[in-house]
Amino acid sequence: MSYKLTVVVPVYNEEDNLLRVEQVFQDYFKIAAVPTQVLFVNDGSKDKSQELIETICARSKGFQFISFAKNCGLSAAIKAGFDYTKTPLVGYIDSDLQTTPEDFNVLYPYIKEYDLVTGHRADRKDSFVKNMSSTIANKIRRAFTNDGMDDTGCPLKIIKTDYAQRIPMFRGLHRFLPAMIMLQNGKTVQVPIRHFPRIAGTAKFGLWNRLLGPLMDCFAYLWMKNKYINYEVAKKSDA
Repeated sequence: MSYKLTVVVPVYNEEDNLLRVEQVFQDYFKIAAVPTQVLFVNDGSKDKSQELIETICARSKGFQFISFAKNCGLSAAIKAGFDYTKTPLVGYIDSDLQTTPEDFNVLYPYIKEYDLVTGHRADRKDSFVKNMSSTIANKIRRAFTNDGMDDTGCPLKIIKTDYAQRIPMFRGLHRFLPAMIMLQNGKTVQVPIRHFPRIAGTAKFGLWNRLLGPLMDCFAYLWMKNKYINYEVAKKSDA
């Protein structure tokens, strides 16, 4: 099959969710807007995640994986997934499945006009503290980046792969994906999607990760924005 979309699924100690991820994507493959495959990125899990990932990839068509030697963080897992993608489009979803692959079909129609399409969890099914800290962090980040995004951390996105692979590696990049596409003069849009409570596993981010950490990352983004270089090749020799 000639795949058009690779969905990156970062994994860190998610053994309780992975079989569900397999089933949900097997169902989604049948209705996907374009031929789709999954790329697991195991971020140095210490539970049975790697064993389950290898089992899934061996028995189910459309699943592949890469595995880190040690834990490097969500941003590294996402960036590695982008870099190992060979399809023209790359997507991203969390392994906790608080968003559903079905909503890639909601995002897909916009990717012809835009270079990044991100979901917007208008009705989040999280705790008050988690929702409030994310709301504040989004407002701070938007003030720094002017990206116009209400929910940049939404774990459901489709990006044109050539744009995704030009994003530089840095800690916290998962919060700045729309802004990094805009630095490349790309076009971005947010689209409302569904959101669900986590039913297995544990959240990997606390108050520091959602609020104070992103504030520090904003200053790093401003430095990068001032140093960022865009170039366009006008002509090249024949191979």
